[in-house]
Amino acid sequence: MMAPDGIGAVLRRIREMAELTRDEQALLLQDAQGGAWFDPENLKRWETERRLPTPRWHQLLADGYGLSVEEVARAVATSRRRRRLHQQPVEDGGEEGTAVNRRQFLGAAALATGVAALPGIAEAREGINAGLSGSDAGDLAYLDGAFERHRGGYHGRAPGAVLAQMRQDLGLLQDVLSRPHPAGTRTDLARTAAGITGLVAIIQHDRGDQRDSHSWFATAEKAARESGDRHMLAWVLARHAMVPLNYGAPNAAANLAISARREAGRTPTAAAALAAAVTARALASIGDHRGALRAVADARNIAEHLNSAQAADTWFGYPLQKHHVHLSQAFTLMGRTREANAEQEAALALTRSPSVMTRALLTMDAATCLSMDGDPAAAAEMAVGVWQQLPAAYRDGLVRSRTETLHRTLAGSAHARLGEALAS
Repeated sequence: MMAPDGIGAVLRRIREMAELTRDEQALLLQDAQGGAWFDPENLKRWETERRLPTPRWHQLLADGYGLSVEEVARAVATSRRRRRLHQQPVEDGGEEGTAVNRRQFLGAAALATGVAALPGIAEAREGINAGLSGSDAGDLAYLDGAFERHRGGYHGRAPGAVLAQMRQDLGLLQDVLSRPHPAGTRTDLARTAAGITGLVAIIQHDRGDQRDSHSWFATAEKAARESGDRHMLAWVLARHAMVPLNYGAPNAAANLAISARREAGRTPTAAAALAAAVTARALASIGDHRGALRAVADARNIAEHLNSAQAADTWFGYPLQKHHVHLSQAFTLMGRTREANAEQEAALALTRSPSVMTRALLTMDAATCLSMDGDPAAAAEMAVGVWQQLPAAYRDGLVRSRTETLHRTLAGSAHARLGEALAS
């Protein structure tokens, strides 16, 4: 008969079967307790059993993991029993017991005769203890927190400003990765590295540094593969696909997006929804409208089944607003202006933060639709109005690329009008 699992194994197994990260599981627990903050570090401590959840947490864990309170209490009790067994001295009279007794006797004799400890023994013990307890714990916890902090998005900040804030964390990540770690810690660290380097790649994409963005995405993909987290890998590939998509290489984008969708699998996750939406945009861009519409239907189906953690408004979530932004671009590329306008309106209605870049991109989509519907002059005026209101920090990269794409489709005075604005 197999021994029952302790609480750490139970929590980790259920979370991994649901294909959730610790941060995503923490959001579910946060929802379960009425939106009150729940620290993901608690989950890490409980899964590794550095701490055991006290009775005040049992009901929340039962609600968040689909268990009964009795099952939670039983798993905690199992972990506690194992701890006690691990700490008990051997009491039998066998060879191991004799060795323990001998060591105890020698220790007592040394104390009784006043024998001093050998030089260096205390320092050696301190070094061994530091190695066993994990001297990197503070840095690893900090990097986990940095990953969570940076993944929230721009929040009205310019891309360059966000990247500047990440520089110190990137230096620490490089240092920590160069140190040896136990296998489990290395896996978690690889996942964190994939997330942080993926965020840098996104920012470089938005700043218009395509080459550096590709390089950072290659690093993020390498880290994601090392971590074994398929959903992280799917997210990296889907995000990477947006670089060639937004900078004139739609076939390369389609290949990356389709790979991302395959990695994401059938479970409704943010990575799967993003992969489907980017596939729709890429296929629309190369003229495969039938395939694009299938991908749109796929994205919509996944979006309808996302839980609150997967639909979180972060760079790792797939909120409804982001969903409408992607579909706006897909329908615009297909020339389906009525559907594109509906997606633009839905996205703007859900855009509450400053979101300077998002609002600008949606307006450029709307201007493109005006041009397709036969009013290039109005399209140029709309685009010029948005461009002139943009802060200087947003006039490069993605917004410029989208505006220049519209500019190339215009002719005559409309072309000249927008060209003057871009040159100013």
